[in-house]
Amino acid sequence: MKEQLYTIPVNDAFSKDCECPLCLMYTELEQEAVEFTLGPSYMEDDIRLETDKTGFCTHHMKQLYKNQNRLGVALMLHTHMKYSTEKLKNISKSAQPSKKGLFAKKEQTGVYGYTIELENSCFICNRIKNVFGRYIATVLHCYNNDDGFRDKFAHCKGFCNKHYGMLYDAASSSLNGTKQKEFLNDLNKVYFENMQRVIDDLEWFIDKFDYRNEDKPWKNSKDAVPRSIIKTNSYFEE
Repeated sequence: MKEQLYTIPVNDAFSKDCECPLCLMYTELEQEAVEFTLGPSYMEDDIRLETDKTGFCTHHMKQLYKNQNRLGVALMLHTHMKYSTEKLKNISKSAQPSKKGLFAKKEQTGVYGYTIELENSCFICNRIKNVFGRYIATVLHCYNNDDGFRDKFAHCKGFCNKHYGMLYDAASSSLNGTKQKEFLNDLNKVYFENMQRVIDDLEWFIDKFDYRNEDKPWKNSKDAVPRSIIKTNSYFEE
């Protein structure tokens, strides 16, 4: 099939040697989103209005701070802090503290509710989510329409837990009948076979610390820990 806008990054990711093509796509989207956020866009009124309201999650704030544009980070933090502080000031004037015990479950309203909302909102996460959903749909579309991609899919190194679940769930709404069954069979095969491969590598990595195996070869286990982190946590950073 002729490659369109979203099929290009999907095909590129499945052509690479990695433990989860979707993690690779997510990482690339994340890098683009960080670069966009710290580019000229942060001076645009509509972008600043959004970052003022949402702020950034801890993970992406760390990534922004690592960037060399400290002035950009300072400007966004300054207006975000002014916005959120003013909103909390207004909420606190009318809100009453909960009467529940210290460890009782609190309703997410008032001051507490807004601080939880801030903790769980992120401009970069939102930007990635909008595009990543289209990537998931494109994987299913390519599998359904492109024999070459179907072969790539069946011979990839599997997926992390999170993206295996997302693909499994997406199949129910994107594919029907025989195609859905074929997709789930291929998905389960590459996921479980490659998860076992990494488990075996991790097991040998552990066994190598036994003095009896000191002189035995490492096989494919030297990087078993970071590959296992990708499989379980969808992320690894040196």
